[in-house]
Amino acid sequence: MTELLQKAKANFGTAPVFLTAISTILGAIMFLRFGYAVGNLGFYMTVGMIFIAHMVTIPTALSLAEIATNQKVEGGGEYYIISRSFGLHIGASIGIALYLSQAISVAFYIVALGEAFDPLIEWIDWEYGYYIYNKRLITLPALGLLIALMLTKGADIGMKALYFVVVILGLALLAFFFGSPDTAPDFNMSLLNNKVEGGDSFFKVFAICFPAFTGMTAGVGLSGDLKDPKKSIPIGTLAATLTGMVIYIFIAYKLAVSASPEDLDSNQLVMADISLWGPLVLVGLAAATISSALGSFMVAPRTLQALGNDKVLPNMKANTFLSKSKKNEPLNAGIVTSIIAVIFVWIGDVNVVAEIISMFFMVTYGSICLISFLQHFSADPAYRPSFKSRWYVSLAGAILCGALMVYMNPKYALIAAGIMLLIYFVLGKYTKEKHGIAVMFQGVIFQISRSLQVFLQKSSKESAEESWRPSVVCISSNSFQRFSSFEMMKWISHRYGFGTYIHFINGYFSKETTKEADTALKKLIKMAGISRSNVYLDTLISPSYTSAIAQIIQLPGISGKDNNMLMFEFDKNNPDGLSDIADNFGLIKSAEFDVCILGSSKKSFGYKQKIHIWITHQDFVNANLMILMSYIIMGHKDWKDAEISIFAVFPDDEKTQGINEIKALIASGRLPISANNIEVIGYQSDLNLKEVINQRSNTADLTALGFNTESVKGKHTELFLGYDEIGDVLFVNTNIEKVID
Repeated sequence: MTELLQKAKANFGTAPVFLTAISTILGAIMFLRFGYAVGNLGFYMTVGMIFIAHMVTIPTALSLAEIATNQKVEGGGEYYIISRSFGLHIGASIGIALYLSQAISVAFYIVALGEAFDPLIEWIDWEYGYYIYNKRLITLPALGLLIALMLTKGADIGMKALYFVVVILGLALLAFFFGSPDTAPDFNMSLLNNKVEGGDSFFKVFAICFPAFTGMTAGVGLSGDLKDPKKSIPIGTLAATLTGMVIYIFIAYKLAVSASPEDLDSNQLVMADISLWGPLVLVGLAAATISSALGSFMVAPRTLQALGNDKVLPNMKANTFLSKSKKNEPLNAGIVTSIIAVIFVWIGDVNVVAEIISMFFMVTYGSICLISFLQHFSADPAYRPSFKSRWYVSLAGAILCGALMVYMNPKYALIAAGIMLLIYFVLGKYTKEKHGIAVMFQGVIFQISRSLQVFLQKSSKESAEESWRPSVVCISSNSFQRFSSFEMMKWISHRYGFGTYIHFINGYFSKETTKEADTALKKLIKMAGISRSNVYLDTLISPSYTSAIAQIIQLPGISGKDNNMLMFEFDKNNPDGLSDIADNFGLIKSAEFDVCILGSSKKSFGYKQKIHIWITHQDFVNANLMILMSYIIMGHKDWKDAEISIFAVFPDDEKTQGINEIKALIASGRLPISANNIEVIGYQSDLNLKEVINQRSNTADLTALGFNTESVKGKHTELFLGYDEIGDVLFVNTNIEKVID
């Protein structure tokens, strides 16, 4: 009944919201299956079932009221809420499941309508000797009439029926409550515990009866047509939900004390037998099923049309077909809905159809509760609903939906989850919007990240010797000319480290440089997406390289811990920027950071198979950091087949001691370095170390060399030049010797 009221041109109050929801809640399940529930579970367990069901529906009603008062709900009702909260990608996946539940509901109510003809079938058999064995002879023509009516007359016909239906339902319930059949047992408290032996399980009964409680969302589409949505939606929705719960408890009590468990289990129309006047209950059943079928037939095509309007389906012709209207009615979407309804009416089993509907409704309700929880948790300033629920209520509703799906029917739950995942991945492949899971949870991720960073900042800091991992900041003005440093940061940040890559723009802060920085950042983010990098990206505008370094040194770490390493890069074939690095080395070391300087070559890390580490007795303090950095780089799949070789240069009289120390270091640190890949080279005064390195490491894909502060002061840029025969070189300087254990 959602959409039929949405078409009216009046400003509604709370009553239409309440009546729309209550007329759907008090429907076919109440008349046909609640006796079965009491017969199989007994009164107390049935009341338990009612309360558990409302532990789902009440959080959903609260969440729905909250979300609907934060935004105007347009065509598509619940789908509109979900898609505008989760994004079209995820919203469409859930929306398709929602549409299926609505379309199958049409069949469910028509099949239920067929049950109201049982007395008429018996009368025909008694009077004329003709028994209608197949109720499809009733339900299929009834569905055909409904389809013809809806495709020609549209939503206007349902508006006129709403108040009439509610009156009929009220009279039918009064006749039931005031009924007192001759066969009713004498009252005693033990009747409330009676149930059939060997009956169906609690969750099977729950799955069949759950659609009875799902009508509370029917008023959500009225948001744009209410005088005061922040008042009418919460009050109307919650009033209908709570009223329905109370009525169902009284119905369960009346059934338990008015008929035997065997009659309740076997007689679908037991409420008519108990009633003061049985035909009125049958009229109520017919009115309820017809009303609900009309409401479902109005809502389902509009949900499908909204999906088509959002162009979420892979085929554009299908989107265009479904989005077309005739006289403001979704004609083509109605045709598709008709086909689905015919298929499920042909199935003809109320229980089977009810279980399928329950699964899809659980998915929808769980999603609505999850939206509310995420909005609370993410603390988005744009989320300002007039009515507010509680985050723990919404979370409980979402969790319970998932748990109940499994308990009700694991097979159907698995099928529903499979369908959802299939739809999600298909839409993810073909749709242009790629919001996905990360965007859906971005507010939550932001809050978690903020909380963790504050916690880490407040916690006691571990010393570098006890627990060290690289938190690297890299600065480069050649981000789009040379990619070696960007790749290196990707490898370091993949698993063991954290990385921030800064694109440096030399100039003063202005409108033009800001625009240049924004363009550069977008390109970097695109590069990171293509390479699947975990590096945090940013840009920095500064009038000099020195001022840029001073600013970067003071940057907070993205992990919540302080940054501990700076990385620079230069081109070995054109080392113009190397002097800037060397000139500012004193400033860099004043921050007590580890420093890596990457000299890139045309080889660009080659085949990523060999890493050579060179250790000398003058800079043995850098050895552990070079080994750790090599191990961290090998943690990325690009280097999964690589091996590390260590070349140690020691005086001749210290060679044996040196190799033993390195082997002990490798063994104690459990590092993937073979003893066969360790070579000690004797140091001689006339040894030209650069020539030896060029000769031994000319096949290496990455060569790591240590250096110390005094060497930079003495040799300046010459310290990093002269390695023309080898590929990329990583020069490493540690602030404090690292511990490998």
